[in-house]
Order: sequence, then structure tokens, then C-alpha cells
Amino acid sequence: MPGDSNMSDIQIKTVTGTDVLPWLEPVARLRIRVFREFPYLYDGEWQYERDYLAAYAESPDSVVVLALEGDTVVGASTGLPLVHADPAFQAPFPRHGFTVDEVFYLGESVLDAAYRGRGLGHAFFDARERHARQWGARHTSFCAVIRPPDHPLRPVDYRPLDPFWRGRGYRPVAGMEARFPWKECGEAAESTKSMQFWVRTD
Repeated sequence: MPGDSNMSDIQIKTVTGTDVLPWLEPVARLRIRVFREFPYLYDGEWQYERDYLAAYAESPDSVVVLALEGDTVVGASTGLPLVHADPAFQAPFPRHGFTVDEVFYLGESVLDAAYRGRGLGHAFFDARERHARQWGARHTSFCAVIRPPDHPLRPVDYRPLDPFWRGRGYRPVAGMEARFPWKECGEAAESTKSMQFWVRTD
């Protein structure tokens, strides 16, 4: 159910279904800005982002968790039943023994760099997992781009999120990958990237 809670000067607000609509524009703009960073290096397009996020408004069981400073969106995290996600996200699950209608798919989390390190990542997962349990999920899952350790654009101080995800009970499923195209910063056209699925079973 939608709800609010406070964390220091940041408000955590949860919205579902069509209540997502007023937030599509600021969330889309934040996604474009944050996903330009490593490891996604995404050269985002406004219309694509709007269309992608509209799927959350169309799913009555979706969830968008917002981090707000005043009226400004400084972070956002998404999720929806896997049966409402794009078929490309669904396809790997049956091949690895999962029933699609038992999975709640955790989309992406984005957070302005100035607000990281405050525990908001846990707040995002807590809210989405709570929503997934209320929906009746047996599994929660997300996918993350695969980048080699020696990628030329990897920042010297980059810290992978794998330990954080494992601490939340998620594990990468061997061979459970999908390939998605997007235009990377500096590219003239889209190229295909490999994504690894992580799953937690409750």
C-alpha cells in the first residue's frame, strides 16, 4: 500500500499504479542523469524514458519508491510483477526453473550522488520487498549490467554493489542473462550489453 516515512531530511514516499503518473517526469530526468555514470554509461533519451516508466503507471501492482528533499526527487526505485514487465525480461526465468507469475521484478534504483551513503539503498529495497510480499511474490529479482574489471571507463574509486546485494539475500543465477541494447555515451549508435539476473527466494 502507498505510504510515507521519514529518514533525516529525506522523505521516503511509496506510490503505486496510476499514482506514479505525476512523478514520471522528474524520475525520468534523474534516471537519464544517474545512468550516464559507470557501469551503465547510458546516453538516455527523454521520450524513451517516459515510455518505459509509463509501464509502471499501467500496472496496478507496480511500485515506485521516491526519495524526496522537499518537493525535489533525489532518488527513485521501481518494481512491478514480472508478468507486467517487457517479455525480454521475462524470457530467462522459465529457462532457469522459475514461474513468471511468482516473481516480482525490481527495476532500477537511481540516487543523486550527493545523497549516497545515507542508507537510502536499503530503504529502497525494504519498501519494494515489502510491496512484493504483499503482492504475493515467491521470488524477487533484478538484473545488472556486466562490465569487465578492466573496463577503460571504470572509475578508480568504483565500488561494485555485489556485496550489498548479497547482504540483502540476492544471488546471481549462473547463466541467467539477457541482452539489451542502448546507446552508450560516446557511441554513434546503440550496442547490445549483457545483463546478469540476481534472485532472492522468500
